[in-house]
Amino acid sequence: MSRTAAPASPRDASLTGATPDTAPSPAADDDSPGSAGQQIEARVYLAISQALLSGKLRPGMPLRERNLAQAFDCTRGAVRKVLARLGFEGKLVLEPNRGAFVPQPSLDDIRQTYRARRVLETGVIASICGQLSASQLAVLDEHVETEARSHVEGTHERSIRLAGEFHLKLIGMADSAELDAFARQLVAKTELYKALYDPAEFMHCAPTEHAQLVGQLRDGKTQAAIALAAAHLDELEARVLTRAAAAETPDFRAIFAEAFAGAAS
Repeated sequence: MSRTAAPASPRDASLTGATPDTAPSPAADDDSPGSAGQQIEARVYLAISQALLSGKLRPGMPLRERNLAQAFDCTRGAVRKVLARLGFEGKLVLEPNRGAFVPQPSLDDIRQTYRARRVLETGVIASICGQLSASQLAVLDEHVETEARSHVEGTHERSIRLAGEFHLKLIGMADSAELDAFARQLVAKTELYKALYDPAEFMHCAPTEHAQLVGQLRDGKTQAAIALAAAHLDELEARVLTRAAAAETPDFRAIFAEAFAGAAS
């Protein structure tokens, strides 16, 4: 059975203390800005997020509050709030009475998520292509330059984050809070799928593709921009599915190699 991250439900809230309608607050018992509790939770959140995006945490792996609290030398309450936040963001699966787990999506889960991203992003591109202001295009240009620097420096986790942020900035230019919220869930899921299943050297979008897309948006080349965005997501999906399918299929010959060898002798 697959474990797929989803927005927090009322039952999830009973596990984490979160409400189903809002993201769990990272604040600790001391809610003042910059409090020691907030700083600890920020450190734990960043560390777990980086471990997820670097592929260090494998599909289905449980994240136990007690073990994490010991590792970070903090309270279980602080860990619980961070896990709730990551669950709300779609980066972890929260199971009532069982705890938090790294998502273990099925192949169909992955296909459905990428399909939703294609529909959303190509629709946004169709609505904004040739309509962006000079200041909006400048924001995208600046972001692409930042991506390019990170790509050269070889900072994988940062490159993944920046690649996702590019798509979120682009969707944000449709000026719809509902689309923004949906996009954040989808991008968080696909970022995680890449980290779990895609080879490290392919863990981020090429900045050149984003630069090309910005150029097409600037020139009003709607069909070319849609085709580029769709092809880009198709390629990412195919790589993730290939790796995920290999992970799902056990190599019985390797597992029972000794038995096969005995039968042949």
